[in-house]
Amino acid sequence: MNSISKWFIRGAEGAAATMLAAMFFTFLLQIFSRYVLVTPFGWTLEFCLILWVWIVFFGNAFLVREKDHVTFDIFYLAAPRGVQKVLALISAAAIVAGMVWSFLPTWDYIDWMKIRKTATVENPFTDKKIPLRTVFSIYAVFMIAVIVRYAWRFIDIQRHGPPGGEHEIPGHEHEAPSIQQGDEAV
Repeated sequence: MNSISKWFIRGAEGAAATMLAAMFFTFLLQIFSRYVLVTPFGWTLEFCLILWVWIVFFGNAFLVREKDHVTFDIFYLAAPRGVQKVLALISAAAIVAGMVWSFLPTWDYIDWMKIRKTATVENPFTDKKIPLRTVFSIYAVFMIAVIVRYAWRFIDIQRHGPPGGEHEIPGHEHEAPSIQQGDEAV
């Protein structure tokens, strides 16, 4: 299972790196066409925007780890381990519930976007403009990945307790140290 996970992560990193490289070279082409050829290519700006949307949601779905997210967890880290478990379960369940609840309306809107097309970017194989459903379908993939990730996190918290060490404050003790006789307060 571990080798499959590593293979998947490497593949996801490769896909994200490829999208980022494509965006970078498209951006350079845009600069070249605008300032050297003095005839800007209209499709380059839209293609960069499409790639940016895909990089953000693909990366957050498959590459960004829990510890990489910005969190406001001062109270969580200061709480006893039992309270941390309850808070972690509530937050994981809330994220899953919110994503599940909003998935069908979101997909309905994404599917509706099939009637709208890109303004300048064309499919190189069919020479037709790309439906915006294709562009924004990555958000549905992102939602499914978040649902699966936090459902698994909920199960993991139930089995093994709240996660520890991800955002721990160095030198922070969960329980106040006891003062022994002979110790002086500073």
